[in-house]
Amino acid sequence: MTETTQTQTMPSRGGGRQSSPEFRVAMDAWQRLRQDLFHDAFAYLPMPPMKMDGPFTSRFSGRLRTYVAWAPHAAVVVAGLFSMPIAAAGNDGNGLGAMVAAGLALLPILLTMIRPVAAFWASVIAAPLTAVGSGEWDDWPWTAGSFAAHLVVMTVVALRTRPRIAAWMWILTAAYGAFMEATLGGGHYAVNNTVPLLFVSAMSMLAASALTIRRTAQREVTAQQTVTEHERSRRTLLEERTTIARELHDVVAHHMSVVAIQAEAAPYRVENPPPELEQAFATIRENAVAALTELRRVLGVVRAEDYEAPDAPQPTLADLDHLLANVREAGLTVDKAVTGAVRELPQGVELSAYRIVQEALSNTLRHAPGASARVEIGYVLGGLGLRVVNGPSPEVTLVKSTHGTGHGLTGMRERVTMLNGEMTTGETDDGGYEVTVFLPVPGASEADA
Repeated sequence: MTETTQTQTMPSRGGGRQSSPEFRVAMDAWQRLRQDLFHDAFAYLPMPPMKMDGPFTSRFSGRLRTYVAWAPHAAVVVAGLFSMPIAAAGNDGNGLGAMVAAGLALLPILLTMIRPVAAFWASVIAAPLTAVGSGEWDDWPWTAGSFAAHLVVMTVVALRTRPRIAAWMWILTAAYGAFMEATLGGGHYAVNNTVPLLFVSAMSMLAASALTIRRTAQREVTAQQTVTEHERSRRTLLEERTTIARELHDVVAHHMSVVAIQAEAAPYRVENPPPELEQAFATIRENAVAALTELRRVLGVVRAEDYEAPDAPQPTLADLDHLLANVREAGLTVDKAVTGAVRELPQGVELSAYRIVQEALSNTLRHAPGASARVEIGYVLGGLGLRVVNGPSPEVTLVKSTHGTGHGLTGMRERVTMLNGEMTTGETDDGGYEVTVFLPVPGASEADA
């Protein structure tokens, strides 16, 4: 058997003939040339001021620092001014021809500061125009002014664009010079100076391209360092959060477990305990276990990746009755009123509303013992309204709790701000306290969008 290796070829535009790999490479090069030097010829690319973060430029300050930042622009202008007398000298240094030659040398150089690729074409077009009016018959096809101007243009464009564009410019310059020497210059001029221009321009463009590649590499390294620093900061923050979560869990979970165990064992330490006492200790134990579950769920967010959080769902407004029953067993008289059409809300809104009501009732238990409270929930168009209000604490022997951290209202405001809601708090006329919250909820059409 004979094994035959087939090369996959692409059909040509005509559809009948297949293109070879060499043809595809040539077409790809032609497409790149068209994109770089024709389609993007008049792209507006203003030369930016020089960055002043180098080891030398960073020493400048004040107005001098501003002036130094425009040094590249000044260098281009100076190069153009130097090219003008060289071009004018080829036309005897005076007259209209000298002025035109000087202008044709200056304009392409100045154009490199705003449209670099167009400046190259302008320099190529200006070369034969300058040669026609030149009085020099020794050099062809580049007069002294065209030689200097074209060298400056190619160097500046190589500094401002990709190395590939610099290579295209050098190749087209060689093609232009060869064409002019072969068709119009043979036997009429003493020196054909395309080769010297190509040699000098190759040296300058190689240096310019090397500098461009170095600057590009520095920018990429700086960007990568920025990303790395961001990731390092993020990892450090995650490690700190994980450490805090572990410490918080170890401390709080230990004490809550002790509370749960003591509450479960307390009725057995009393002979014939009344049912009310047994129920009170059972409620304490249930609250401690629920607190442990909530603690593990919250800390699961900041735990290590291998931590498995409990699978219990987050509380919603549907669990509010259980919360109210819990605080009633703790001695708080609380009522609930719901207005509007009850509907399912986004999970973030449901959870935040539940936590706000929970914190407001906890504040009532701590700061207004013996007072009654009322929870009002309003399902309105465009959002959810909450109002938790409690009356004044009765004049009894109950003592207000001093264990509050002052973070309750702050936590509620953070939840409301996160959802772009509104929250107001303050004392009521009868000496109680009121918390009013509105949480916006996007409509069905907006949510779909």
